[in-house]
Amino acid sequence: MKKTVLAGVGGALAGVIVTSQFAVPILAQENEDRAAIYEQLDLFGDIFERIRVGYVEEVSEADLIRAAINGMLSSLDPHSGYLPPDDFDDMRVQTKGEFGGLGIEVTQENGFVKVVAPIEGTPADRAGLQPNDLITHVDGESVLGLTLNEAVDLMRGPVGTDIKITVLREGETEPFDVTITRETITIQAVRSHLEDDAVVLRITTFNEQTYPSLEEQIAERIEEAGGIDKVKGFILDLRNNPGGLLDQAIQVTDAFLDSGEIVSTRGRDPRDADRYNATPGDLASGKPIVVLINSGSASASEIVAGALQDHRRAIVVGTQSFGKGSVQTIIPVQDDGAMRLTTARYYTPSGRSIQALGVAPDVIVEQRFEDQSPEEAEEGTESPIIPPLRSERELRGSLQNDWLTDDEREQLEAEQKRKEEIAARRAEDYQLAYALDILQGLAFLNGASN
Repeated sequence: MKKTVLAGVGGALAGVIVTSQFAVPILAQENEDRAAIYEQLDLFGDIFERIRVGYVEEVSEADLIRAAINGMLSSLDPHSGYLPPDDFDDMRVQTKGEFGGLGIEVTQENGFVKVVAPIEGTPADRAGLQPNDLITHVDGESVLGLTLNEAVDLMRGPVGTDIKITVLREGETEPFDVTITRETITIQAVRSHLEDDAVVLRITTFNEQTYPSLEEQIAERIEEAGGIDKVKGFILDLRNNPGGLLDQAIQVTDAFLDSGEIVSTRGRDPRDADRYNATPGDLASGKPIVVLINSGSASASEIVAGALQDHRRAIVVGTQSFGKGSVQTIIPVQDDGAMRLTTARYYTPSGRSIQALGVAPDVIVEQRFEDQSPEEAEEGTESPIIPPLRSERELRGSLQNDWLTDDEREQLEAEQKRKEEIAARRAEDYQLAYALDILQGLAFLNGASN
């Protein structure tokens, strides 16, 4: 005990001595750093005054300062920026699920505006915009050299007016123009339906309506199916979901987990780290889950997919997600605007950061279309539709099966019809059909183990 106490006292004394020896140099360094900052602020004031007095046209002092603030923020990363009062108001409206515009989530890449994902059912979606499209011009005006907020401002306008955007798409040799009519965007955060005894939940965004809508629609679909025992499993479709509110992503994940970490966030100061854990209760009652993602699945979508994947609560199917693993904090400022500042990275329960990497699906499934084989889908070529093979019972004069009872025959015919419907769905949505196949296998295994 005495050795421990002495060692402690000695350590404390040594600390005092070392601190006193280096106190003067440290203070001197701090004073030098502070002087350098003041010099830079003097430089800023000098340039500001020269622009205000000497620029060829009269300029707004407030606009100059806002531009300087936005330049400072946007130089940090693509997601930080300044929100003037009007934009701040728009952002608060958007999180409630209704706003005016085109309906696309965007970021910035190489000076151009990059589409993260069009929001389902919006003008941008109907016009055929796709994830990873680059917007180079808005109404003929180049977006090069503009901040992301400035480019977005160009795309805003009165509801009912047209906008022409120029799009550069991978695989296309030339840019092309798309004309879109601005609308009031009312986002239905969650859509659902029953398909082959599975509850398919399509989540388009994470706004204030997302979790309440999810909870309501799960209950409705379970009731429609005749109870949870009649439900084979759940498909959580997060494709082209650009993200949204962190708390909604946490609540959606919590809906399918009984316990364990959902996500952690870590900023520059270790003391600011936060962990979010699941609470008891699983709205899916332990049924199998398949999560669908693609390159348009970003941010909050990746939190959900990554957490359910890490807990082995779901199989993730599709293609690599977008890879936005940072958290932005909206901080109101004194002019009724706000700054959007990247304050943390988030990590999945296993400690993964998906920043710039994305969530890798457990099963990689590229989307296929009706006129493409798997090989042609990879090559980007087209082929004519191959007619299905005919069955024995379709042959003229074939023998009828008289071994089955009428009930067994009806059951087999119903099963065959179900399989034909699944096959037809592959032409419409190959990834969803694949997810249904996986869910069928999971349900079979769960049934066999019980």
